[in-house]
Amino acid sequence: MPANNPIDLPYRPCVGIMLLNRAGQVFVGKRIDQTVEGWQMPQGGIDPGETPRQAALRELLEEVGTDKAEIIAEMDDWVTYDLPAHLVGVAFHGRYRGQKQKWFALRFTGSEADINLTAHEPEFSAYQWVAMADLPGLIVPFKRDTYRSVIAAFGNLA
Repeated sequence: MPANNPIDLPYRPCVGIMLLNRAGQVFVGKRIDQTVEGWQMPQGGIDPGETPRQAALRELLEEVGTDKAEIIAEMDDWVTYDLPAHLVGVAFHGRYRGQKQKWFALRFTGSEADINLTAHEPEFSAYQWVAMADLPGLIVPFKRDTYRSVIAAFGNLA
């Protein structure tokens, strides 16, 4: 049963990945599980006993299907976002009010052949490489401020 007040729920500890190709473009995947079209950077929960860096590399392998990347930067601060009211108590099995994310920038060192969206349980149906400035317009509205913070932190890497 969801908490009466979303403020009583914790944030889900999570990592986010800005994967940059050699041209400075950012990887975004098209979510399979959304009713509205949404493109986002890879992200996912931190497993018990896992460091954020380990989680970022694991999520890259699970969601993008590659380990052909190196971490080139990490945001100093954690970024939080709250779910919209209609998703609180529904998303994340009703256990969280939103996410607390540690973001990493990674440089993709492979080729397009190294990307396999179906290597694990697929979360993305398609992917594309986009300009960093285009990211806020592609993500669901409640994550736009998060993406603006990530762009501000990693903008010099494009």
